[in-house]
Amino acid sequence: MLWQKGESAVTIRELCEKEVVQLEQGVCLGRADDLELDPATAQLQSLILLGRPRLLGLLGRDESLTIPWQEIETIGTDAILVHTAVPKAPTAPHGFWQQLRAKLGL
Repeated sequence: MLWQKGESAVTIRELCEKEVVQLEQGVCLGRADDLELDPATAQLQSLILLGRPRLLGLLGRDESLTIPWQEIETIGTDAILVHTAVPKAPTAPHGFWQQLRAKLGL
């Protein structure tokens, strides 16, 4: 069963348990970690996918991905299909530790 905008309600927990998949390339973007609601109308404005933690979260996270409601195509039983652009992978810094790892072949 596919959920289209305007049909029966989905709970926040159900929404956050579904994988978010980008339609054009079929890339799995992860799961929704947070929602943005309009305080005046209580309507869903966007899904927020938190960035990957760096060094177990001690160095913060990569940039979060915000998917506006207009870019959500379908909410299915297992996945949320979106038309958002795939974020570019962060470039690794070329610092001392990266150079040492490269020299040691790690």
